[in-house]
Amino acid sequence: MNPISKNLLFVMTGVYLVVIIVSAFKLLKLNLKNSEKANALEKKILETQLKLKEQELNYLKIQIHPHFLFNTLNTMYGFALKKADETPEMILKLSNLLDYLLYQIDKPFVSLTEEINHIKDYISLEQLRFNDTLVVSFVSDNIKETTSIPPMLLMPFVENSFKHGFIQNGTLKVKITISCESENLRFHIKNTSKVQSNNKHGIGLENIKKRLELLYKDQYTLEINDNKTTFEVLLNLNTIKDV
Repeated sequence: MNPISKNLLFVMTGVYLVVIIVSAFKLLKLNLKNSEKANALEKKILETQLKLKEQELNYLKIQIHPHFLFNTLNTMYGFALKKADETPEMILKLSNLLDYLLYQIDKPFVSLTEEINHIKDYISLEQLRFNDTLVVSFVSDNIKETTSIPPMLLMPFVENSFKHGFIQNGTLKVKITISCESENLRFHIKNTSKVQSNNKHGIGLENIKKRLELLYKDQYTLEINDNKTTFEVLLNLNTIKDV
């Protein structure tokens, strides 16, 4: 090959190499930019989904608060009209419940013992209201101080049993059991009832189901049995956290 051809071949090879290197660099730079844009877009989508989830949870909580509060205030109003001696005790228990509603409900998690204590306060208020027509059995087993759950997760089930429970043979019976084993929580509540022709249990329980789906997706089971004489709920949380 003559010198001119050799020089031409060398120059062409050099040009191709430069073009390939520059093109590869630009493609790499373009891919990095696209990757950064894709990551930023994915981050925005996740943030938007998280905000929507938080908004939906807050909406469901707001729906629970007035219902819970108005029922308790109605009970206290009736006692105040009768000037009953139990009224101061009711005010104290309601104060504790309001503190829980106003200052603890916005926390993502509270201790399970705290939720149980407020369930007990609520039951005490209902016992004052129902007097001798109410029989409640409440059992909590193997509850650790460090175990936590979302606030007001179990309370609506308890409230529902009193609101829609039915007095049979002069008595409304409510049986509640809460137990923990390893990372599992088992909640069982059963009350005397009757068949609801207009699905009165529906709205409140649907809200609870939505909260459970948002908070414990694929990590819980919920069984609801509604028959002629009893209404029963069995909730299992497969993953519970420590405070």
